[in-house]
Amino acid sequence: MFTDRRLTEAYKKARVEYFDEDSKYVFFSDVHRGDGSMSDEFTRNRNIYLHALKHYYENNFTYIEAGDGDEMLEYSDFKYTKNAHREVFDIIKKFFDKKRLIRLYGNHDIFLKNKKFVEENYYTNYDEYNEVFFDFLKGLKPVEALVLRNLETGQEILTVHGHQGDAPNDQFAFFTMLSLKFFWRFLHGFGIRNPSSPIKNVSKRHKIEKNFNKWIKKNKMMLICGHTHRFKYPKDKELPYFNTGCCVYPTFITAIELTEGKIQLVRWAIKVSPDGVLTIEKEIMRGPEPVEEFDIR
Repeated sequence: MFTDRRLTEAYKKARVEYFDEDSKYVFFSDVHRGDGSMSDEFTRNRNIYLHALKHYYENNFTYIEAGDGDEMLEYSDFKYTKNAHREVFDIIKKFFDKKRLIRLYGNHDIFLKNKKFVEENYYTNYDEYNEVFFDFLKGLKPVEALVLRNLETGQEILTVHGHQGDAPNDQFAFFTMLSLKFFWRFLHGFGIRNPSSPIKNVSKRHKIEKNFNKWIKKNKMMLICGHTHRFKYPKDKELPYFNTGCCVYPTFITAIELTEGKIQLVRWAIKVSPDGVLTIEKEIMRGPEPVEEFDIR
């Protein structure tokens, strides 16, 4: 019930973008960029992520980050995150400067709702070598939801992070934030997970996904989100619920691409050649299929 209301509210207030067969979008979520310390889960996949972002930038994709891009609950001082992953943010700035960055907020970067926080932390950055401040993502306007609307058919695709209606990460987010900031972050360095998270809690994760499907069936609309860290691409006759997965799996990252009017789920991973050479390669996991195939109006 609460999920239905929250998703509907997000849809009504969503930023609207129009797309056609010439549009190119890549959806990532749950990157969880941290401060570069031992507890920063993003660091193990940073090179894979950086390689993927360079590919998408060079091939004229618009980068949609669907929430939890930066880990703000565990690492409250964002300047350390910016310094730890400088090369990554350099690529993100290139997307932004070309007006090809759309930033959504999730439960772990919920502070992006606060305009003052965004201005203080994202509008400028500090160059330690030259000891000067410079414009970073000046003018960034994060949103809770994005609606992609097909110019020709009117088909709509709602994108949110996916925490909407998940009680510990929505209604009671403040208490979850305190537990992450002062307790669980220190255990992540030893591989111990927060049991309240949907990531490792199968029954909780499936409940969230069932609520998503109820909303999709009721509103007859595609939904793309993250949050559960469980990538999803609907099989035959399933409702059009897509999940990007995340960027903190041990050896790979996943994303959803929408290009040439088709949608697909992809995985970027380190591969080893017969000669022992390490390369980063993209693999198509599901699709591509025309996006019209998922129009259930």
